Amino acid sequence: MSSRRLARLNEQLKREISDILRDEVRDPRIGVPTVTGVEVTPDLWLARVYVRSDPTTEKKGVSDLLEGLEHAGPFIRRQLAEVLEVRRIPELRFLADKTLDQAIRIERILQEVLPERGSDEDGGAEVGPEESPDADGPEGRNGSVEG
Repeated sequence: MSSRRLARLNEQLKREISDILRDEVRDPRIGVPTVTGVEVTPDLWLARVYVRSDPTTEKKGVSDLLEGLEHAGPFIRRQLAEVLEVRRIPELRFLADKTLDQAIRIERILQEVLPERGSDEDGGAEVGPEESPDADGPEGRNGSVEG
């Protein structure tokens, strides 16, 4: 399968699964999670669905969310079969999306490692009066020696 077609299928599955979770699934463990991405294998046997919990159910934990999604998986597949015109609806495997947590962790590490910038807003070294391109020294502004 071409990578362009697979990318389109990934996006379509992401949209359709989001709609199904929002409108049709009524499991209280799930709430309304955000589907952040879908990766379908080239043979269309498996789709990894990456989700983040919504703020109202976040306190319950990711394990409850994933358990509820696994339980609703067959229902979601049946709903996808009605909407999509694909020969085979892939098996859905729900995974917690950890990219935001990893990005926050990297940002914290970078803040610890990188030195704080002082009042110098451009981040460059300060230019003294003798190094300043505007300073009039033995040469004038046009580069000729005044005499």
